Amino acid sequence: MTTDIDTRTRDAEIEAILRVVAAVEHAQNNELPDAFLELFRADAIWTTGGGQRLFGRDAIAAFTHRVLPGGMRGMSVAFELEHVLFIRPDVAAVKLRQLYRTSEGTDVGTPLWILAKEDGHWRLTACQNMAAPDDETEAQDRPVFGSAT
Repeated sequence: MTTDIDTRTRDAEIEAILRVVAAVEHAQNNELPDAFLELFRADAIWTTGGGQRLFGRDAIAAFTHRVLPGGMRGMSVAFELEHVLFIRPDVAAVKLRQLYRTSEGTDVGTPLWILAKEDGHWRLTACQNMAAPDDETEAQDRPVFGSAT
């Protein structure tokens, strides 16, 4: 059962969620692993674009500290909010469009993030990143999702 919330509350919560999305974008583009990691719950689940499953902030931290420094060299990422489904007032499913720009071209992802609100802050809780199957990039020409990162 989904929860209906009033329009004003919904708009305010979507603005707060957009700040989390912007913080992820900033942390990735500026290769700031600690800024990225502080957005997660301690028990979060993260599945990378390459399909690696990470359980808990410690595992996410180990992966992020290994791949993020230098991982954005020559590329940038932008996120566009596609849809927010409030499962409860403090739990939201957030569907995004992720656009990577690289010197080799562009690539598109379609992440789904489940956020939970704790102590007044939205936290990344269960997230999965994947290539968008309907974009215009051929599988072998994908600069980001064509590799197992």
